[in-house]
Amino acid sequence: MTKKIYFTSEFVSPGHPDKICDQISDSILDACLADDENSRVACETFATTGLVVVGGEITTKTYVDVQKIVRDKISEIGYRPGMGFDSDCGVLNTIHSQSPDISMGVDTGGAGDQGIMFGGAVNETEELMPLALVLSRGIIQKLTEITRNGTLAWARPDAKAQVTLAYDENGKLLNVDTVVLSVQHNEDVTNEQIEKDLKELVIKPVLEKYDLNIENVRKFHINPTGRFVIGGPHGDSGLTGRKIIIDTYGGYFRHGGGAFSGKDPSKVDRSAAYAARWIAKNIVAAGFATKCEVQLSYAIGVVEPVSIRVETFGTGTVEETRIEEAVAKLFDLTPNGIQKSLNLRKPSFRYQDLAAFGHIGRTDIDLPWEKLDKVEGLKKELEK
Repeated sequence: MTKKIYFTSEFVSPGHPDKICDQISDSILDACLADDENSRVACETFATTGLVVVGGEITTKTYVDVQKIVRDKISEIGYRPGMGFDSDCGVLNTIHSQSPDISMGVDTGGAGDQGIMFGGAVNETEELMPLALVLSRGIIQKLTEITRNGTLAWARPDAKAQVTLAYDENGKLLNVDTVVLSVQHNEDVTNEQIEKDLKELVIKPVLEKYDLNIENVRKFHINPTGRFVIGGPHGDSGLTGRKIIIDTYGGYFRHGGGAFSGKDPSKVDRSAAYAARWIAKNIVAAGFATKCEVQLSYAIGVVEPVSIRVETFGTGTVEETRIEEAVAKLFDLTPNGIQKSLNLRKPSFRYQDLAAFGHIGRTDIDLPWEKLDKVEGLKKELEK
């Protein structure tokens, strides 16, 4: 009998309480950078029944209408009167300026904080991402699409998906073992209708996109408690930065612990994690590993990274130390270098869009850390 090894990832909808907060924090960041690209932003959001609190440190030359941003984002996500939370909530603004003790280190090009950041890539999907994360994200993206266009008239904004994959001992995918999907709903729909709609209109098309058959899924848990009417911040308070695993690789690779949303690019929690993904993806795409994880570390106020570590999990075709040397040569990993290389101060994307459907491995947005522009350089350095 084949021994099965299981791996699970989850994803949450834009209407999840924590994701509401991430999107509000990044919407405020977008507003700051739009008129002042040198803005320093560290914005946190808390949401509960009838109240959103926005706090943190912002230094910018522009005016930001925090109340309008909060209310517009809540409406965009889909919360309406009668759901226990909507745009007609109280908004408390407790933002102040950045500490001069931090800014004096950042002003000289140093990192905004000490810390460790990870990025990874694996050849499970075309975008070089873990399949479990891609499937759970795809389910939420499809669900959000047909909720917002009215196809699922019974659905409300809050939702969670979870996918468990079964592999053999050699790492070969055997099947999708379990799909868990919980979707907030109105009072009038039956559980039978919910299960039918979610299987046929949401889960099935996502699995088919990756040549997976819904008939081969061993187990489904659709709204397993039997009722999910009360949701969003009315059912569970939200906070910026509590969904960092969803934001990246679904637990497949390590995470340094720092959140992304609400932080300007001088914060290496964000920018260096993007750079680590950029590095790892190019290494895998260049053929020097089928699975790669990159760790970067920084000290507050110090320009150069403290360390660069490349792990290929036994799949590498050259020594990891040689890859590390090539990375140090080809990638400018100073905080300013990352910001310039990835155009993080004048982005062609909205940071708030990353806060909704993930920061890594996106195919619906043209993100600079997803480009394979260092493949040839790595080959030149490592094929000598």
